[in-house]
Amino acid sequence: MRRMAAHWCLPWPCVAALLTMLSCTLPSAARANCRDELPWQALAPGVWVWPPAVDGEIGPTNAGHVVPTTVIVHGRQALVIDPGPSRAHGLRVRRSVACRFGAQVRWIINTHAHAENVLGNAAFADRLARGRLEILANATTRAAMAQRCSDCLASLTARLGEVPMADTHIVLPSRILGEGEVLRLGPYRLKVLPTEKGHTDGDLLLWEPRLRLLWVGGLVYGQRLPELAQGSVDGWLAALDRVAELRPMVVVGKTVSVATEPDALPPALVSTRQYLADLRAAVLEAMDIGKQAHEADSLALPAYTSWAGYAERQGLNAQRAWRELEPIWMERGPGPVSAPQDVGR
Repeated sequence: MRRMAAHWCLPWPCVAALLTMLSCTLPSAARANCRDELPWQALAPGVWVWPPAVDGEIGPTNAGHVVPTTVIVHGRQALVIDPGPSRAHGLRVRRSVACRFGAQVRWIINTHAHAENVLGNAAFADRLARGRLEILANATTRAAMAQRCSDCLASLTARLGEVPMADTHIVLPSRILGEGEVLRLGPYRLKVLPTEKGHTDGDLLLWEPRLRLLWVGGLVYGQRLPELAQGSVDGWLAALDRVAELRPMVVVGKTVSVATEPDALPPALVSTRQYLADLRAAVLEAMDIGKQAHEADSLALPAYTSWAGYAERQGLNAQRAWRELEPIWMERGPGPVSAPQDVGR
């Protein structure tokens, strides 16, 4: 990416005021010329996010938009992270970036191989074919997309209908990102951190240290139950502990979460880890009192019943955690469950 000499740092005490101001402020000319404005919210100067309206499950009412799409703009160039669930969604991003920011998307990053994150690549296939754009991902994500995205596309189309998914097709990443690589766009430096095996086997983490801004793939959820089907409960907990050590001010995952105090962690990071720790403890306790594997799907966690997707995923999460933890329990034998580390301190 093109290098620029500018450097700046956003001190934490200014963040709350700046985010409020920037989220409501765009160049007046751009606003006047845009007839279909997307509800971009500012994370930092030049860094914008289009979050879902609510934490919810994929369905016709949200057209599959259940994870945030990020755009980083510098001059007339833009980088998009997770372009969304369909060609239509990606086209809205593309048009908005050109209209409101006067920029062209030059780079797309796919953080992990879930349909709601990557199928928006289709909106940029023409620019990719002409060499005007790169789509970046780690090797694990690209391999998973090649293996599974056809099934994911069929599943998403069945859930949303043909119209929202019209002309959506699989467009694979064109370049592999390596651990330690730094992506540069003007003053922004996105460092590629080691791939985590938690939510999936290939979550990509991008760290902007000056802004204390971290993209975490699918590792952090809001008020929506985490999905463990392709993940590991212990791997996910370990990944969140490593994330916490960075002390990010903002995390962008399945939601956007901002720390409320200088030394605090973003609340969604803490609550996601607490759910996983509670799930782990409940499964081990069920084993201790003699429950059997076939009873895992009835394992309830009442504190999380209000989260979107609880009815659909809690039983499946418990089954997945049971399969992972049973060998650990058999080696350990019945005993007290260790209290989880408090990452919110």
